[in-house]
Amino acid sequence: MDVGGCGRHCEPARLVPVAGKDSDSPAAVIAALAEATNAHDIDAFVAVFAQDYDSQQPAHPDRAFRGREQVRANWSEVFTGVPDFRAELVATAVEGDCVWSEWRWSGTHADGSRLDMAGVIIFGVRAERIAWARLYVEPVEQQGEGIEGAVHDMSGRR
Repeated sequence: MDVGGCGRHCEPARLVPVAGKDSDSPAAVIAALAEATNAHDIDAFVAVFAQDYDSQQPAHPDRAFRGREQVRANWSEVFTGVPDFRAELVATAVEGDCVWSEWRWSGTHADGSRLDMAGVIIFGVRAERIAWARLYVEPVEQQGEGIEGAVHDMSGRR
């Protein structure tokens, strides 16, 4: 599968262990991101992003942005609003400079409601920094209409 901006073919089925933070591999950059996230260390978090970082959310195109300072603003807000925010890096798959990663995010908002999100983020790593990402992370739906409801929504036949 060719990933836009990656210039390489990435195979998400080939999972690799998450590398240690002391390695300079692309997987290690993502492991460092997870560690900084769980430490709520905004400076360490922002440091793994390139200055010209490009963020895309294909299911939500209006959420696209560029630049490391927007990363700082966004995640400072998350760490403040969800003081027990936790990120589980479930799995990674690496091909060249491209890292496919599966995440589970959880925590408690200030009003007591739960944050529960899951999904995939595809990262492009350049010079030991995250240069770009395509995020596919959504709230976990606990109550729904099951697969039949999803098929009906897709088909337009209710």
